[in-house]
Parts: sequence; structure tokens; C-alpha cells
Amino acid sequence: MKISIIGASGYTGGELLRILYKHKNVEIDKVISNSYKGQKIAELFPNFRNVLDIEFTGTENLKEDLKESEAVFLAVPHKAAMQYIPDLMKWNKKIVDLSADFRLDDKEIYEKWYKVEHTAENLFKEAVYGLPELNREKIKKGKLIANPGCYPTTAILGLAPIITKKAIKMSSIIIDSKSGVSGAGKKCNKNTHYSETNENFKAYAIASHRHIPEIEQELSKLAEEKIVITFTPHLVPMTRGMLSTIYVDLKEELTEEEIINIYKEFYKNEKFVRIMEDSIVETKNVRGSNFIDIGIKKDERTNRIIITSAIDNLLKGASTQAVQNLNLICGFNEGEGIDFIGYLP
Repeated sequence: MKISIIGASGYTGGELLRILYKHKNVEIDKVISNSYKGQKIAELFPNFRNVLDIEFTGTENLKEDLKESEAVFLAVPHKAAMQYIPDLMKWNKKIVDLSADFRLDDKEIYEKWYKVEHTAENLFKEAVYGLPELNREKIKKGKLIANPGCYPTTAILGLAPIITKKAIKMSSIIIDSKSGVSGAGKKCNKNTHYSETNENFKAYAIASHRHIPEIEQELSKLAEEKIVITFTPHLVPMTRGMLSTIYVDLKEELTEEEIINIYKEFYKNEKFVRIMEDSIVETKNVRGSNFIDIGIKKDERTNRIIITSAIDNLLKGASTQAVQNLNLICGFNEGEGIDFIGYLP
């Protein structure tokens, strides 16, 4: 199957190229970036030198350029994706959108948090939230997959088993997350400049991060009631990796072993979810992979459980998860192209 990528010049686009190059079921057709039109991929991504000799094309002849592509990834910022997706739907393309434009179900909520008008509200019902571990059957039947955000992936998968069990006080959820600097994207600004991030650790977007409504929306579906969370993201001085520490109050007496067993049972058929019985979760163990590691510890003094979850923010938080979704909507083996372990040290 031929596939194309719109917005392939960023970190997630580069990772998509690296993964798809070795995917046995697909052929990379067009790599599209208006900013780098006419340049070879290796000029932007030197790791592709003598490997992938393709030039970036622009978007001016998109319909013609994509006529042979059955599937399209959009690795573009929010607002940009909604400009392309209506036409891609008309052209009968399978779409995996890595932006936030179709993750939320409500136009007003989207516009409140993203501060832009949504111009393709009519496609909201077509979009499937692309978290395979929770929505696999819907994804298989979908044509427009909204790839989840990186923070929401750690939070939702970290909480899904215990929320579904209805064993916690739903009003008690506190999510404290840390991300490597690559999560801010490739474009440099003051906040991500080396001299600003090196030997520095800071919270940002406190009580106002755009991933809050996405997390609340999906947790509310699992809980079958409205969920409101406290979420604080942090920037840590490392390139890639993400770890969330989640605090919730139990509403019944469960032992730590019982809680761990709830998680094991919930994810028993999920290849890319690893429950760490020793509760030790580290970003280095998932770096370069599609795995999410989840640890559970009960604080006996407070009857609270502390959940930790770690991913590679550019992979399970973006590009490998996008390929996992592509595999599902195309009927490929779900792990094709992403079935590799990370690298150590």
C-alpha cells in the first residue's frame, strides 16, 4: 500500500519515515512539506542519507500527488490538519491525524482550549479516538483516526483499569507529568533553547494545558460520568521520554496485589502494555519503542494508589502509535513496523 505524509519535516514526521521505511506492507509515496519543497529528505534528516532518496513536495497539487496513496498521515500542527482533512475524506483516503483537530468531540470545547475556530465540525462524528488498547474495534472500522496526545496516552492508559473498575473516588485524580524537550517540537523558541532547558526543571501551562479536555473526555467515557482532573505538565532536560505520576484515592479497601491484578487482567492481551510488578517505571526502558510501562503502588497510610506510566513521547506518544492505528485500519498485523524493543543505555 502506498502512503504519504503531510508535514513530514518535524520530529514526528521524521520518526514516521524511519518506521515506515522498514514496514513490509507499505511504500512511502509522497513526503509533503511546503517549507522544504524541492529539498531531499537527507538534507533535513541526515540519517536517511543513502537510504531514502525522496524530495519533499508542496501542497499545491495535493489531489494529483496523492492519487496513488491509499493512506495519509498528517503530522501538522492543530488548525492545519482541518484544512486538509475534508478533501482527503472526499478523495477516500484512510487518514491518521497526529494533530489535535479531531480528538475532541465538542466544537466549543476545542475552540475554548485551542483559541481557533474549527472549520470541519461536520467530521467530528467520523473521527475515532486512536487509542488502540481501548478503541481497537472502532479504529478497525474507521477512516479518520485522531491519534492521541502524548500526555493523554500516559494518563488514560495509566488510569483506565482502575476507573473502569469504579474503585476510586473520581474527583481525586491528580496527574503530574514530565516530558522531554522534543515534545515541544522541532522549532526552537526561548522556552526550549538549550541554555534555558539544560540543568533546569519547570512546570508549565499549570491548570491550562490543552491536553486537559482530551484526558477528561476519554476518562469520562470510561467512568460513565463526568471527570474533572488536576493536571500539571513539566519540562525536563532530556531529549525524549515522558513519565506521569498519577494519584487517586481508593473508595474501597483493595490490597496492592489486588490492584495489580486488576491491571494485569485489563491489559492481558495488550502486547505493548507492560505492568511492572516492582512498580519501578523508567523512561529509559521505553525509549525508542512503542511500549508503555505502568507501575502501581498503594500508600497504606492514605488509602491512595500511585500510578506511574512511561512512554517515548515521540513514539507511543505519537509516531509508533500512529502506525499502530494505520495497521488496524488497513487490516495489517497490529505490530508490523513497530514491533521492536527500545535501546539501552
